Amino acid sequence: MRFTTALMALATTVAFATPATAAKYRDTSVPMQTVNVNIDRYMGKWYEIARFPNWFENNCAGVTAEYTLQGDTFEVLNTCRQGTPDGPARSRKAEATPVGPGKVKVDFVQMIPGIGVGDYWVLYVAPDYSLAVVGEPSGSTGWVLSRTPQIRQSQLDTAYDVLRKNGYDTSKIQLVAQ
Repeated sequence: MRFTTALMALATTVAFATPATAAKYRDTSVPMQTVNVNIDRYMGKWYEIARFPNWFENNCAGVTAEYTLQGDTFEVLNTCRQGTPDGPARSRKAEATPVGPGKVKVDFVQMIPGIGVGDYWVLYVAPDYSLAVVGEPSGSTGWVLSRTPQIRQSQLDTAYDVLRKNGYDTSKIQLVAQ
């Protein structure tokens, strides 16, 4: 059973690590602009308000991400509810390491260094840390996150403006049921 679980984790990681087949939602000729982030204030629970389609969140609703500081790194616990916000939950832990202002490397498979590592760039964070916009340089992923499960239209408009300024095609983004 452990071998099967490890094999499935490896297969998932290999698929995650091959962005050439992933959809691209941004014009990569547009430079991405990250923001400085106060890591202590960024920690805690975030609700996924919107995302660009990706295979690892297929059929996910009620998505949350919880960040916990662990010295120079932090733990990420992503939780997806299958189908509906009250559907069965599945979670996945990762380790994140800051690598520059607003830039983090997230490692979903620590047992195999370099495999399953993704870029997580913070493109915007509200002054009160109630809203964040996150992207990835290749443009295969991007998210709008909030401290609450619902946000005002003006907040969503701000997030979409940030995504567009960073080369994203916001017509492809999906709202996430919370």
